[in-house]
Amino acid sequence: MEIVERVQTGVRLERRTLKVLKALAESLDLSLGDLLEGIVLHAFEGKAPFGEKTLKQVELLKRVYGLTLTAADAHRLKESDGLS
Repeated sequence: MEIVERVQTGVRLERRTLKVLKALAESLDLSLGDLLEGIVLHAFEGKAPFGEKTLKQVELLKRVYGLTLTAADAHRLKESDGLS
């Protein structure tokens, strides 16, 4: 097991995406940080972070929280002005 130094960060995420991630982390008995680290480390190696069972759970959570964004939307999102 490698010893690491973690730092606090102020990352901003789309609201529904965060809800899905938090619910998924809870269901996998992971912290949100551990889940995100796992996803990123898999992506850095070009590997899929989730198996079929977890992907089905993600699809369910996306429906529950109304998340319709896809990978095609990445880097093309516009923030609301917060007035609505």
